[in-house]
Amino acid sequence: MIRELGHLCYEDGLRKMPRKGGKHADMVKGTQAQCKRPKLDTAGSPSVLRFESPDSLFRSLISPMEEEVFFREYWEQKPLLIQRNDALVAAYYQCLFQLSDLMELCSQGLYYGRDVNVCRCVNGKKKVLNKEGRVNYMQLKKDFDQKKATIQFHQPQRFKDELWKIQEKLECYFGSLVGSNVYITPQGSQGLPPHYDDVEVFILQLEGEKHWRLYKPTVPLAREYNVESEDRIGNPTHEFILKPGDLLYFPRGTIHQADTPHGISHSTHVTISTYQNNSWGDFLLDTIPGLVFDTAKEDVALRMSIPRQLLMVNTADSTKKLSSLLRRLADHLESSGELRSSDMKKDFIMHRLPPCLGCDSDPLTPGGKLPKIDSKIKLQFRDHAIITVEPDQENADEIRREMVYVYHSLKNRRETHMMGTEDDTASEDGLAQQTHGLRFPLSHLDALKQIWSSSTVNVKELNLTSDEEKENLALSLWTECLIEVL
Repeated sequence: MIRELGHLCYEDGLRKMPRKGGKHADMVKGTQAQCKRPKLDTAGSPSVLRFESPDSLFRSLISPMEEEVFFREYWEQKPLLIQRNDALVAAYYQCLFQLSDLMELCSQGLYYGRDVNVCRCVNGKKKVLNKEGRVNYMQLKKDFDQKKATIQFHQPQRFKDELWKIQEKLECYFGSLVGSNVYITPQGSQGLPPHYDDVEVFILQLEGEKHWRLYKPTVPLAREYNVESEDRIGNPTHEFILKPGDLLYFPRGTIHQADTPHGISHSTHVTISTYQNNSWGDFLLDTIPGLVFDTAKEDVALRMSIPRQLLMVNTADSTKKLSSLLRRLADHLESSGELRSSDMKKDFIMHRLPPCLGCDSDPLTPGGKLPKIDSKIKLQFRDHAIITVEPDQENADEIRREMVYVYHSLKNRRETHMMGTEDDTASEDGLAQQTHGLRFPLSHLDALKQIWSSSTVNVKELNLTSDEEKENLALSLWTECLIEVL
């Protein structure tokens, strides 16, 4: 479908252009991103993104593509290229990360492998050129200039405030972890061989130009990273040049490779990725144990013993019985309407970015008036807190009574975001991740739902038995900075 934008014609899909093999590729050409009046950030470049809400941030990121059209026609389906010939957008993208940032960042104590990878694609294979230990800027620049190596910088949102702002809002928008990597590649070079990833990818071109080739997936919506050989992937389905200010999206499983053309000093782009291990299959693995536990409390069929020797010999009868029990689980789910995620929710809250309150702001501490029985309160940071019902974690040896847990990410460490959970890495820096939150009796669940579902609520109207319980609940949430007293 052709639509008219100003005096230029655009096409939904990837704009057609010549490529090897004589075929044409679909591409989308975007126009200038629409945004509010530019506001100068700390780097002195005007912002072209709208940070009022997670929704406004994502809409401005993919502008002029409409959000509804994006999810209906592109998300998990096909690539989208938005090309912008816009100096304002290009200048803003460049402030996110550039080659000249490396010298100062290296002085902060970067390490090969953990923070930086140095690599080059040679004969269709990835050649890693990492040294040992701490990154030396002069050695890094030497490998870049003389060996034509690509510098891959892991999770730059740990150091760059504007990327922190963007990714924190995107984590609220998607309800999924959002990571990033920066790739800096010298002219006439390629860092990685053709491969596909297990994440949804948004690529922002920051400096220079990058020549991209995309191929039909061999594993649609892949669950793992894999390198593909040139003779297996065939001709590109899309081929194009990314320039500063351009944005590229493609689904997980999309085979791709990219190189910096000759005549361009270098290319810098940031890959923002999300939805790793966030499929319906993952959600089922997370929720089925709780569903079985809850259903078995009411349905004696799930409490009956399995046949003798079933663990040694599977039979057709046992398979038929299992199918019948799965249908009973489905019936219970439809009648109860409750499906509890346990580990996925907690993992997301535990490892996501904390709110970005400004680079000069102090860590969150309780402030303002203490909540009293006659106070009116309001939930803060709604996107950063969840309520779950779980077996009591502090009395595992007793009868499994259920408790309400409120987990939040307000005290998470930006410095450890998306850096893994290895004990040695955490203990080296003294930045081990921990879950932050509160624990309440199950009787407090309705009162917590009141607070979460209301714009404001009076403490005395909370659905609890005594004024003391009401005031203590409000005070507990206040100490974690989850509510504001109006």
